[in-house]
This record gives sequence, C-alpha cells and structure tokens, in this order.
Amino acid sequence: MTTVITFGQQKGGAAKTTSAAVTAYLLSMDQKVLLVDFDPQGNATELITQMPTKEFEGKSVMEAIRKGEAADFVYNVMENFWLLPATDDLSEFASYIYDEAQIPKGKRAKVLQKTLASIMNRFDYIIIDTPPSLGELTVNALATSDYVVVMFEPSKFCYSAIERFLVDTLDIKERANSSLEVAGILPVLLDFRRGDIKDYLELIEEEYPGLMFDTKIKRKAATARLSISGFLNNPELTQAAEPYDLFVEELLERTKRGVGISG
Repeated sequence: MTTVITFGQQKGGAAKTTSAAVTAYLLSMDQKVLLVDFDPQGNATELITQMPTKEFEGKSVMEAIRKGEAADFVYNVMENFWLLPATDDLSEFASYIYDEAQIPKGKRAKVLQKTLASIMNRFDYIIIDTPPSLGELTVNALATSDYVVVMFEPSKFCYSAIERFLVDTLDIKERANSSLEVAGILPVLLDFRRGDIKDYLELIEEEYPGLMFDTKIKRKAATARLSISGFLNNPELTQAAEPYDLFVEELLERTKRGVGISG
C-alpha cells in the first residue's frame, strides 16, 4: 500500500518545501519514495536537482496532468528517490481544469489522483509539496492524500493560518476524500532564544491537543544551506537532515496508528 502525505500551510515561509524534501530523502533510505512538486514556483524541483526548472519544460507535472498519466515524467534523483518536477506552467492548472479540459465540478479535486493512479504501486510513499494557498492545487493534493502535515513557523500570521487550514482540510475530507487525516502540526524554524517560542507552542497544544508533533525542528545552518548545496554530492547532507530524523520516526508511528481530524 502506498501512503500519500501532503505538507501544507496557507502561509508562505513555513518550510514546507524543505520539510517535504528532507522527509522524502530520509524515507528513501529504506523505502521507495516519490516527491511531487505541486507548486508552480518549482522550489522543490530546484532544491532536489540543483537545476533550474526550465530544464524540465515539457517534462513536468503539468504535462503529466494534460496526458492524464505520470509515468513518463518521473525523474530519478537517486536510489529509491524519484521526483515529479514542476515548472511555472503549473500556474495554468486552474484554467486547465475549468476551461481547457472543462472537467465536471465533482471531478476537479481528483485530477492529481487520476494522474498518479497508474504509478501509485511503484512507491511506498508519495510526498507532495504544495503552494502557500488553498487553491485548486492544494485541494487536489489533499484530495489525493492519506495524511497532511500542517506546517507552523513561529509567527502570529502562521499561528492564525492553522485554524483556517484545518477547517479547509476538514471540508475536503467531507466532500472529496474521506480517508484524509491530519498527521499533525509540525513546528519548524525554532530559535529558542526567542522568548515567544514557548508561548506559541503552548498555545498550539492548548488549541489543538494531541495534534502537535513531539518533535520540534530547530533552526540549523546546514539545513538552511540545502537550498544552495542541494541533496546530491552535499558533504553536510547528513547534518542538514539530522533535525528531521526523529520527526520521520514519529510521522511513521502516527500514520500507522492514525491521529485523525474532527470538527
């Protein structure tokens, strides 16, 4: 069985791309993993390959969607690790499903799922990186997923966005994907020299009891440098990924026992 996990949040700057990419990398140590870059910015594509997204023109997830089949567009990054890359033409996704393909209302949330259907059984895990909004791209990612990891970086705006994202996730669960569950809320980019960090974490635990991961991702220079050094031939890759080791263990445990979301 393939487990599909989306990393999401409606606010930018919440380390979605880094977290999704590092999680996919760590899972690929002993599992077959596909990372789907479902953000028109293509940051995950550039992060993983260290190539500009223009290198994947004509070979990206948007072409897979138009074809209705992803097999010809999956890029092998390293052993057990594949990428379905994105380019800026993914910004045409909404106009494609509404205007060009004229997909019926009840099927618009299932376009990505249909595109991935034939390759699902090739992977143990599919990780989806999403844009910082709840448009049709994120809706499709959530409608395809078994679990979502809700990102939190310590700011008032990101804290406020958690509730909106969870409400929207529940709506998608009710109307498009009854199997969707929240794996948890992942605090990232934490600098405990800041006096408000503890306050934010206490607020989240109080507001959403049991949903916050025990693992907290602290700021680390090597992790921040991944955007420059990438994953291939990076001598500090182990050090950069280290903050996520315990998170991945906890994520696997949570997805085995289930956490759930309710109104």
